[in-house]
Amino acid sequence: MTDTWDTIADWYAEHLRTGSALNDFNRDALLDHLPDDLRGHRVLDLGCGEGIIARAVAARGAAVIGIDPAARLIEHARAARTTGPGTVLYTVDDGCVLDTVADDSVGWVTAGLSLNHVPSLASALTAVRRVLMPQGVLVFSVPRPCFEAPHATWTQATEGTARRVVGDYLAEGFWRSANPTAVRRAGNQHRTLSTYLTALLRHGFVLEAVTEPTPTAAVAAHQPQRVGLPPFLVIRARLA
Repeated sequence: MTDTWDTIADWYAEHLRTGSALNDFNRDALLDHLPDDLRGHRVLDLGCGEGIIARAVAARGAAVIGIDPAARLIEHARAARTTGPGTVLYTVDDGCVLDTVADDSVGWVTAGLSLNHVPSLASALTAVRRVLMPQGVLVFSVPRPCFEAPHATWTQATEGTARRVVGDYLAEGFWRSANPTAVRRAGNQHRTLSTYLTALLRHGFVLEAVTEPTPTAAVAAHQPQRVGLPPFLVIRARLA
C-alpha cells in the first residue's frame, strides 16, 4: 500500500503527542516570528495536521482557522484539547484553494512544514494572498531544501562523526522516502531555496525574515547527527 497523510495520520498524531523534539523545535522556531500576544487577531494555519501549531497560536489569544486536506488528521486535531484564551476551528480544505476561507479575512497565515506538501506553490500563494488582509503576514517553515533534498543520506566521517550527504538538490518535484518510519514516506514536494523566494516576490510579498534555526539541545540529544545543520528554513513575508 502506498502511504498517504490519511493512512499515517494515527501514527503521526501519536508520534507528536508522545514527544517529537524535531516537531516541537519547528513549532517554536515558527512561533518566534509571531507576536507573543495575538488577542484580536485572526490566523489561518495552512496544513495544520493534528494541530500542533494551531493550538500554540490559540494559546496566544488568536482566533485560529486550521485547515488540512487529510480528514483523519483533522479528526485528531478536533479531539485534542485547546487551551485558551484563543479558539481554533478545524476544517478539511485544500491549501491550494482555501475554499472555506473568505477573502481578506485573516491577518496572519502560518504554514508549518506544509508548503512542501502542496503540489502547486503558486496556487497556494495565490490563495494565501486572497485570504490575507492588506499588509497581512505569512510565516512558514519547510525542511531546509539543501539538506533535505531527495536521496540525501548520512555518512560517517573519518573522525567518527555523522555528515550529511547532499541529495539531488536541483531535482524539484514530488518524491517519497523509502524509510518506513519517516514522515516523508507519505510524499514531499522538493523545491530549491530560490524557488520559494522567487515565488514569494512574484506574488507580491516582501521578505521580512529568513532564518535557519540552530537545533536545540533536545533535538541534538535525540538526533546528534543534526548538530551544526539547520533542519528547517523559516520565512516571514508581508503583503506589499
